[in-house]
Amino acid sequence: MRGTRVGLLVVCAGLAGAAALLGRASPQQPLFAKQPEALKVSVVRTYPHDRSAFTQGLIWRDGLLYESTGLVGRSSLRKVDLTTGSVKQQVPVPTPYFAEGLADVGNRLFQLTWQHGRVFLYDRNTFGRVGELGYEGEGWGLCHDGRSLVMSNGSDALTVRSAATFAVTRTVKVTMGGRPLDRLNELECVDGDVYANVWTTDNIVRIDMKSGTVTARVDASGLLAPAERFGVDVLNGIAYDPADRTFLITGKLWPKLFRVRFVR
Repeated sequence: MRGTRVGLLVVCAGLAGAAALLGRASPQQPLFAKQPEALKVSVVRTYPHDRSAFTQGLIWRDGLLYESTGLVGRSSLRKVDLTTGSVKQQVPVPTPYFAEGLADVGNRLFQLTWQHGRVFLYDRNTFGRVGELGYEGEGWGLCHDGRSLVMSNGSDALTVRSAATFAVTRTVKVTMGGRPLDRLNELECVDGDVYANVWTTDNIVRIDMKSGTVTARVDASGLLAPAERFGVDVLNGIAYDPADRTFLITGKLWPKLFRVRFVR
């Protein structure tokens, strides 16, 4: 009888210890979370980039580069010649708006604003303003997955939105290694995944939109030489070229834009 009681006490103590250990791990921080694949950039080609462009959004469509630039009084929508870096077409975004992410839906461009809750709609060919929609909270990054728009606001949440009304249809919480990942910035939708700059870092993450899990982390550091980093801001801007499955990436006030592949 005494042996049975001792055995029960050991079992109970073991269960209590396990419960305490599990209690220290939140649902977002599992004990044995799978880590994302570690990737780096392989540069295919380098292009000039306007050092005055505070890059917020980047799109590559039909052989043309579209860029949204920020800062109050300096925000704009641009059509850029990739090879030379020259601006072929541009419209200013008026004060007090601070332009942010950019996405295209058919022949329309959607441009976010940071803190004013407005998204401006343009004709992609003429850059004429054709509409305006509203949203709550901050606007950071934006991309179109072929059906819906996906938007970031600097938190660990991505909102899936109707391209017709901009209403939220779904929210995806993003985790990396089991932990919430915030500061998600510029976005690019590619084959069911979303690639996102992580603000203030040289990291780009690939997010599975079904689960919100970061499946890959790309180390994009070292693209600029030390002398080229004077006066620049953070890495920001991702565009995808399906023709050769490469990415175009740059940063705020960067003198260069890079065509890259993400490799092991």
